[in-house]
Amino acid sequence: MLPELTDLNSFRNALSDAPGPDLSALKGAEERNGQLTKPPGALGRLEDLAIWYAGWRGDARPQITAPQVIVFAGNHGVTAQGVSAFPPEVTVQMVMNFEHGGAAINQLAQAAGAKMDVHALELDRPTADFTQAAAMSEEDLLNALRTGWQAVDPQADLLVVGEMGIGNTTPAAAIACALFGGDAADWTGRGTGVDDAGLANKTRVVAEGVALHGSGDGIHVLRCLGGREIAAMAGAIAAARILRIPVILDGFICTAAAACLAQLSGTALDHTIAGHQSAEGAHPAMLRQLGKEPLLSLDLRLGEGSGGTLAINILKSAVTCHSGMATFAEAGVSDG
Repeated sequence: MLPELTDLNSFRNALSDAPGPDLSALKGAEERNGQLTKPPGALGRLEDLAIWYAGWRGDARPQITAPQVIVFAGNHGVTAQGVSAFPPEVTVQMVMNFEHGGAAINQLAQAAGAKMDVHALELDRPTADFTQAAAMSEEDLLNALRTGWQAVDPQADLLVVGEMGIGNTTPAAAIACALFGGDAADWTGRGTGVDDAGLANKTRVVAEGVALHGSGDGIHVLRCLGGREIAAMAGAIAAARILRIPVILDGFICTAAAACLAQLSGTALDHTIAGHQSAEGAHPAMLRQLGKEPLLSLDLRLGEGSGGTLAINILKSAVTCHSGMATFAEAGVSDG
């Protein structure tokens, strides 16, 4: 059962009080893995993934039958600074495409056997331009967190969150810069494909935003530099943590949302794995900061939860091998 989010402190407290994995299930999964008909470690990371998943689901021999993919959409006032190659109207158009099943994420979710939900967050009311003011008020941030918090299906056994929001690699870069330090250029990439002049402008915008709002905890950074869809992803990832639903992180923007949670609690992302390393230049550095090794690296830069959803099939394979293989005793095979 998820607690009610009455204010931002209730979100902080819920995250800090979230339960850890089931240690008994972890031990049972480790023991089972040692008895399966294969040489020790022969399935590499698949073995670690299956044991990790078992711990969070509280079952030493789990299955994945109800994955959920949620796409959140938001618009950003900072696009007035010319940081994107596409206009904000595309966000609305893409939400319609999601709803009609025509986007890449629809196909990938179907291929992974995942239920897909779409939540558009006040697309007619973009966040503020963060070079001039905080992107969101506390009320705006709380409402966005609640959207993500309430979007998670408690019956899901795996979660991927994705996003759509023209210009949102700019707030993601600003979040990374504010949380991890360094220069704006270290974290700012081409996003949807801006040219050299566009990249220089985008880097300036990120630097100005970080300079204006300074550093702070993950809530402060998310409110001042983020966006509604980024906050909703953070809310969903946090809700999954409390519900012990494992999460596969998507690309650069999703990882920025997760990074805000990591700043609030050192264990906030223990239930997450990185689905892929995107083509956005700073994504590998962000993953290193969070201690996450990606499962895939396919030069994806679409967003939408596409890389995380593709990785569902990897995790499913890991869990299926773990739970479906015979032990040496069951197969009548010598383990020596």
